[in-house]
Amino acid sequence: MNVRLLAMALSAILNVAPAIAQTPDLAVIARASGTPEIPGLKMVWLAPWGEVAKAHPWKNIIVHQTEGPAGSARGGAQAQAKNPTRRGVTVWVETDGTVYWAVAEHLVPTHGDGANRNDNKYIDNRPTFRQVVGRNSIGVEFAGNYPDVTRGATEAQIAAWRILLKVLRTRYGIPLERVYAHNWIDYKDARYCEGCALATLAREWGD
Repeated sequence: MNVRLLAMALSAILNVAPAIAQTPDLAVIARASGTPEIPGLKMVWLAPWGEVAKAHPWKNIIVHQTEGPAGSARGGAQAQAKNPTRRGVTVWVETDGTVYWAVAEHLVPTHGDGANRNDNKYIDNRPTFRQVVGRNSIGVEFAGNYPDVTRGATEAQIAAWRILLKVLRTRYGIPLERVYAHNWIDYKDARYCEGCALATLAREWGD
């Protein structure tokens, strides 16, 4: 009986091992084209990836939070997809962790306020002042902090952010020190620090 159970266990391991071996590495997935499945992410592709070599040369990541209710990321992403260069971002994250890739990566949405902060309140603004702007920064918008703008991201959003961050950094070769909260580089709503907790998490997670 024990021999039979051992044989069954070995058989199960051998059947699972090939599947594990065939799971694509995240670094490989992050350099793909089309609409790849990304382990751990529920990704809704409104615009597929093209060849990464033809993508806009993104140098920074800016984390935004929109003063919209839960469920608003989908509508925001769809509106962005219809008018890619409107004020908004490339990637939207819903409160349940769903990620919407809204804009083809060679197009540049309008976001940020010109990197106008130079008071060094949160970070050293010498390398960011008038330099970390929409045309060189890919934006990620987290929905759901309405009506309380001080409400932080949900656990599902944070879990999605951890994976999405790796994907973005790997795909575009963006170093960790070029991940910014919107409030770190622009003067924003004084009621809360937009994107600060999520950008801080990114720095704390490290490489």
